[in-house]
Amino acid sequence: MTTASAIQTTRRTVRAYHEARFRGDVTTAAAQISESFGFRSPFITSDSQTGHLDGLDGLLGIVTRVELISELYGETEATLIYDVHTAPAVGITQHTAEHFRLHNGRITSIRLIFDSAPWQAIMSAAGPTRDEHAPLA
Repeated sequence: MTTASAIQTTRRTVRAYHEARFRGDVTTAAAQISESFGFRSPFITSDSQTGHLDGLDGLLGIVTRVELISELYGETEATLIYDVHTAPAVGITQHTAEHFRLHNGRITSIRLIFDSAPWQAIMSAAGPTRDEHAPLA
């Protein structure tokens, strides 16, 4: 695969995942993910293809729009920078960076980076979150 086609594959895969996730289409988002996968964010750690998408309906219920600011693509990695705007009652605009690693055109890891402080009260009210595929401590 040429460098240009590898970068196009990376872009196609990452955009398909990003767009599906913010549509609430877990099936399409998960289809972009490799069987060997890891997800890390300020609130969630998951090694499951769909564990990090649990609770997505709740998030999408308060999101009014996602504003993509920048996209950077390489042969085996990508970074998206975007703002997540929430309903006025929530009043949060989350500035987000999301880094992806890929192998053979599938996402092997995602690192989601954002300031979690504005979400602390909302997450506390929602209760504990855990990956259902992870063993209990």
